[in-house]
Parts: sequence; C-alpha cells; structure tokens
Amino acid sequence: MNQRTKTYLLHGGLFLVTLITTTMAGAEWMFGRLFIPIEGMETLGWKEFVAGFQFSVPFLAILTVHEFGHYFTAKANRVRVSLPYYIPLWLGIGQSIGTLGAFIRIQDYINSRKKYFDIGIAGPLAGFALALVVLWYAFTHLPPPEFIFTIHPEYQKWGLDYGQYAYRNMPAGGAVGLGDNLLFTFFKTYVADPARVPHPYEMIHYPYVLAGYLALFFTSLNLIPIGQLDGGHILYALIGRERFRWVAPALFILFAFYAGLGVFKPADFAIPSDDAFFSELGSFGLYIGFLYLAFSRISENRMTSLLITLSVVVTQLAFSWIRPDWEGYSGFLVFVFVLGRFLGIYHPETELQEPLDAKRKILGWFALVVFVLCFSLKPFLIS
Repeated sequence: MNQRTKTYLLHGGLFLVTLITTTMAGAEWMFGRLFIPIEGMETLGWKEFVAGFQFSVPFLAILTVHEFGHYFTAKANRVRVSLPYYIPLWLGIGQSIGTLGAFIRIQDYINSRKKYFDIGIAGPLAGFALALVVLWYAFTHLPPPEFIFTIHPEYQKWGLDYGQYAYRNMPAGGAVGLGDNLLFTFFKTYVADPARVPHPYEMIHYPYVLAGYLALFFTSLNLIPIGQLDGGHILYALIGRERFRWVAPALFILFAFYAGLGVFKPADFAIPSDDAFFSELGSFGLYIGFLYLAFSRISENRMTSLLITLSVVVTQLAFSWIRPDWEGYSGFLVFVFVLGRFLGIYHPETELQEPLDAKRKILGWFALVVFVLCFSLKPFLIS
C-alpha cells in the first residue's frame, strides 16, 4: 500500500468515525437519553441512532464545506495543504456534539496578505452559506408544538404552557438551552411559525435547529479577528501588519474582559466565615493566575502582562460593583486560554504587504459583518 492510499484511508476513516460519533451525539440530544446504560434511564438503540443522522448530516456537511472552502482556495493559490482531518469525540457518559471539528494542515509558507485573505475567508463564508440553508429548512419544517411531549411526556400536565413550570425546581445544570444571535432571532421571528418555535431549553431536541445554531456559533468563533483564526487572517489582510499588532491584542483583552465579567464580584468577599473568605480568596488568586497565563504572550515583558492582567481584573470588579447585574459569559474563558497560550493572538508576518483590491476589501468587511450576525453574547443557557 503506497503512502497516498494510506493518507486517503486515514482521512476517510476519521470522517467515518466522526460521522458515527456525531450521529450518536445527535441522537442523545434529540431524545435526551444516552446509549450507555444508566440506572433509571432507558437506553437508546438502533432506531434512535438512525434518527441521529438528522443532526450529523447537516452539521458535518457545513463543517466539510467550510474545510474544503479553505482546501480548494489554497490549491487555487498554489499553496500545498492536506485534506481535512476530522476529530471525533463522543463522551458516552454525557452529552457532546460528537466532534472537536476539523482542520487542514498548510504545508507551504504563505508569503502574501492576499493569499492569507483568500484562504482564510473561503471557509467561513462557504460554511455560512450552507448554514443559512439548514436554518431556513429547520425553521420552515418545525413540527407541531405538541412534539415536545414525545420527548418529555411529563410536560403534558402543563400543556403548551410547560415553560412556565417545568424549569422552576430544576437543579443547577439540569437543562441546556440555545442562546440568541441576530441571525437566529431573525429566523425565529420572521421565518418560523411563532406557534411552533420551542422554548429555548428545548431547542436542543430539534436536530436541524441545533445543527444550524452550532454552525453559526463555530462560524463566529472562527471569525474572531485575532491571531491565526480565519477572522485574524481576514483582518490582517485588511489593515496590514503594523495596525494588526495593535488591534489584535486590544480585541483579545476586550474579549477576555467580557468573558470574565461577573465571575468575581466585590460582594462575593463579604463573607462572615474566615474559612469561606480564604477559600474565595484562593479561587480569586487562581483566576488572576489563569488570566496572567492567557495574557503572558501579549508581550515579552512579564511586567507588562501582569499590569494588563491586574487592570482587567480591577476593571471587572469595578463594573460588577457599579452594575452587579452585568455579567459576561464565563464559557468563553476556555477559548481565551486556548487563544492566548496555543493559537496565539498575533499573525505570522508576510513578505508581501501589498494592500487588497476593492473587491476583496468589501468581501472582508462583509465577513466581519457575518461575525457580528453570528456572534452570541451568551451562546448557551444553563439552568
């Protein structure tokens, strides 16, 4: 077996495994149960697995179109790249989306802003276009509102007013809902039949809705204009090296500030018990250390990174003191750490710094508008 055949088998095998894991994950979200036996819960079987294709097919189709948008554009620019590597991930004991995504390996040095722009923008725009089709189908083919009773028969006692009662005494983390962004709000308001739009905590049971929403979520993350994310490639090409070196860290600090806003508030330290106070203080110290690690590559000067960290923390506390109800989304802190420590917030320099032509500039700013349309301040709701 030659090397090319082995490579194709590897990529194809990863795709097939990811198709299986996302199908299983989709079935688990649809039916609110697991494939692994758990006491007191009916396990899923072959029938539910087949139903899970309603999630995995549109979701992987969007992911695949995104990756091959990068792939074919790179080929058109004579840049050597690998086929997409799909990353399967199925937890089994808990719900997941069945994958960590996919990526292609760029095997050449990219020497111009134009090439970075073309390769970077092709993926998210291609995936975004298909996501719109999936969302249109999802919201024009919603089942009757009584469908939710097939998932939660216990809701029947409340009728279609279940949203007023079902979540009152639910334990923390007992329900996961989908947040909102401008596009999702548009589809719910102007495309769907309002009588059929489910409660936010129940949308996870609607596979096409979930697939489309996750596509918007990951598109927005990819289009964050920082580092080597697709949005970083686009902004770097639009504004050039010198401006990007100032804009990218500023956006990163702002993103981290929002993510951690409200994690700690001045009122949290008003604790009568010494043990509880020192425990809270210890957690606060760990949070400061976490931010310092995330910010440590903004500058080679450690003191600069420390000053940025302390400035962000003090400003967060000040905001929380003035407006305790203002909170960010702490789930983004994981991505803040990944960006700061692994992906990087700066962009590789290019030999050729030629400005983009007018058509590319328009397309680039449009891509950043897409980021705004897809971005959700609170992408997931936890009861």
